[in-house]
Amino acid sequence: MGVLTSKEISFLKAHEVCRLATASKDGKPHVVPVIYALDGENVLIAIDYGTKKLGNLRQNRQVALVVDDYRPNHAVMVEGECDIFEKGKEYLRLLKILFDRFEMYRKHPWGEGESPILKVRPTKAVMW
Repeated sequence: MGVLTSKEISFLKAHEVCRLATASKDGKPHVVPVIYALDGENVLIAIDYGTKKLGNLRQNRQVALVVDDYRPNHAVMVEGECDIFEKGKEYLRLLKILFDRFEMYRKHPWGEGESPILKVRPTKAVMW
């Protein structure tokens, strides 16, 4: 059984920007807005090499993210473990999901080894 409810998944599918929180091995937090797609209940995020979030994730795979609306105030917070994909069959499958979701990715495509893809596997979710 999954962690996310169908209501939480529907809310996440209706949005495309989240705030992704990572932390270094010593717990120093870092939060940035990123666009995402869903693969079932897993959250997919393409990032660049050389970023603070990638450096943090190489030290600490625990993440949290929030997708929210201000008016009315609704949100989903997800905690989870993050896998980093850079090449291979799974990378190409995830890349297709991102390309299908975002026109800007289709207009400026990339291939294996050019941009890591994060897959956040939820361990906890809260909706309000």
